[in-house]
Amino acid sequence: AAEEPEELPLPTEEMQHEKLQTEAPTSQATPAQAVLGELKVSSVTPSSVQLQWTVPKGFFDSFTLQYRDAQGQPQALPIDGGSRSVTVPGLSPSRRYRFHLYGLRGGKRIDRVSTDTVTATEKPEEPPLPSEEPQPEATPSEDNQPEPPQTEVPPMRTVLGELKVSSVTPNSVQLQWSVPEGSFDSFTLQYRDAQGQPQALSIDGGSRSETVPGLSPSRRYRFHLYGLRNGKRIDRVSTDIVTASEEPLPSEELEEEKTQTESPTSETFPVRAMLGELKVSSVTSDSVELQWSVPEGSFDSFTLQYRDAQGQPQALPIDGGSRSVTVP
Repeated sequence: AAEEPEELPLPTEEMQHEKLQTEAPTSQATPAQAVLGELKVSSVTPSSVQLQWTVPKGFFDSFTLQYRDAQGQPQALPIDGGSRSVTVPGLSPSRRYRFHLYGLRGGKRIDRVSTDTVTATEKPEEPPLPSEEPQPEATPSEDNQPEPPQTEVPPMRTVLGELKVSSVTPNSVQLQWSVPEGSFDSFTLQYRDAQGQPQALSIDGGSRSETVPGLSPSRRYRFHLYGLRNGKRIDRVSTDIVTASEEPLPSEELEEEKTQTESPTSETFPVRAMLGELKVSSVTSDSVELQWSVPEGSFDSFTLQYRDAQGQPQALPIDGGSRSVTVP
C-alpha cells in the first residue's frame, strides 16, 4: 500500500460538521445526549483492521459498524454497547476501506463517526501470533527449557468453556464462549476464509462473544478459539458451522410478483400471499431452527432448500400451517 493509515485524506467535512454540532454546549445539546468520540485505527494487517473509539458523553445501547467489502457488498457488524474496540477480519490486502460507526439508543442512530484506512500489503507468510514470535529466534527445544514450568501451571487454573454459535447469516457468524475457571489476557480466533487463506482475529480478554463478518453463504467454516496468558496459548476450543444460504431480497420478489399480478389482471387471485423474514431461532453443532411469518394471505405448503455438508441439494417439505422447522 502506498498510503499509511495516518494519512487519511477524508476526515470528512461531514464528521467535522457533526462534531461542531455535538460539542456545542448551547441549547441544542441536551443533558442526556450521547456523543461518539473519534474513530481511530489501532492496528492494520493485510486482512484485518482494529478500530477504537470513545464515548465522551452519555452512553449507547449498541453500535453498528458499516463498510463495503472487497466485492463492494455492504457489511454491517453489530457491536455491544460496552465495547470500545473491534477487529474487522476478512479484508483484502493493500485496499482502502471506509468505516462508519453508528451509536444506537432505543433502536435509533444517535451519532456517527467515520474513518478511512488502507490494509497492509500481503507478506509471504501470515503474521505470527504473539505466542509464536519468540520461537523463530531460537530452536523451540532449546529455548523452551526454562519455560515449561511457567506454561504448564496456568492450564490447571485457566479453562475455556464450549465455543457455541449464537447466530448465523449468509455472510457472518456470531460465536459465544465462557471461561469457567481463571482468566485470559486475550483470545485469538482462527479460521480459513472462502479462499482457504488463514485468518487470525485478536479479541480482548474480557470478551465472551464475537461476530465474524465477511464470510461466504452456504459454506462450512471451522473456528478455533485460543485463550492466551502472558502471550502464550493456554487452552483451545473449536466448532464447525455452515453459513446460511443467500436469499433474493424481499423487494426483488415483490417486484416480480407485481409484474406477474398486474399484467394478467383477470386471472390473478384477489388475495396476495406474502412471506415474512426468515430468522434463525436456535443453533447447535449439527442443527438449525428457523422461524418465519406470513404477514399477508396463506400458503398451502412450504419447501425449504439448502445444500448439505457434501454440497448436495436438499429439499424439505413443510406443512402450510407451520411457522418453524428444525433442520438436522
